[in-house]
Amino acid sequence: MTSPTQTPAHPCAGCGASVAFAPGTTALRCPYCGLEQQIAAPTRQVRELSYEAFLAKPRVRTLAPNQFTCPGCAARTESDAISRTCQFCGTVLVADTANDSQIAPEAVLPFALDRNGARNALRSWVRSRWFAPNRLKKVTEAESMKSTYLPHWTFDAGTVSDYVGQRGEHYWITTSYTDSKGQRRTRRERRTRWYPAGGRVARDFDDVLVPATTQVDIEDLNELQPWPLNQAVPFHPNYVAGHHSLRYDTEPPVGLEQAKVIMRDVIDKDCRRDIGGDVQRVFSVDTHYSNVMFKLVLLPVWVGNYLFGGKAYQVLINGANGEVQGDRPYSPVKITLAVLAALVLIGAAVWLYLAART
Repeated sequence: MTSPTQTPAHPCAGCGASVAFAPGTTALRCPYCGLEQQIAAPTRQVRELSYEAFLAKPRVRTLAPNQFTCPGCAARTESDAISRTCQFCGTVLVADTANDSQIAPEAVLPFALDRNGARNALRSWVRSRWFAPNRLKKVTEAESMKSTYLPHWTFDAGTVSDYVGQRGEHYWITTSYTDSKGQRRTRRERRTRWYPAGGRVARDFDDVLVPATTQVDIEDLNELQPWPLNQAVPFHPNYVAGHHSLRYDTEPPVGLEQAKVIMRDVIDKDCRRDIGGDVQRVFSVDTHYSNVMFKLVLLPVWVGNYLFGGKAYQVLINGANGEVQGDRPYSPVKITLAVLAALVLIGAAVWLYLAART
């Protein structure tokens, strides 16, 4: 297998330097003279791939890194990235994914947030951390902030699910009891009658999103949702030029199983809605998946790291809307004071309750 080489860098028509995609625009911009070159409108629609057809093809397990030959200084380097900049001269490099053994990106959601926007989002996030040390508020910029397109899978599927469960219906009864003073009293208590239930529900899923990389914290990455996937455009190297882009390291079968977990939660709610009643029990669900389609989409994330107290922390910033997720330090003093305040409030409430009963 031969590794793909990069597509030629786009030189600036004004000064000849490499241009890069400008977040929030539809243009390539020169970082030196500021000249912009508009990106041509897409000539095709974003397409979905047949998962059944994918399984029928031979699959390559071992993937060679992309080989880059810089058109600026002729340096030869290797990387698992789809796009990057030359570490020697800064020339924009984008791999040609057409001949790659991996699945090529089908769509890309272009960056809407530029570096200044990412800095402002980080500042707002830092200031809103209640239990963080006060000194953290002085962190106004990450030590490193890299605009990175992270790979995600989207899955579509038609589902039909047969379920078995129970429907619970509430009713009320009156019971008698003896209070602490020895007096007989009555009260109403709720009971539930259970009836067998079973049936079938169907749902079509569209663009169930799962990360296709393990290079960043998956929980933080998931918390960056929702993404405006309707704004994604067919993949073109121009949109990733000048930005880092990762290849996927989570294969489609693994991604589909993760997507099914997301679908399963939705199907469970459909089953409970179909059962009706006041409460429901679902014992088993047998789901059949049909017409499974998928695609690889690159989503924009500012990946930053900052130092605090001699420790490095990572933050992820949604490059479409500025949502921030990540690590942060905690202040033991603030947490202790909060716990003490809560204990005082609980103690006061108990004292008032006991005082009212005497």
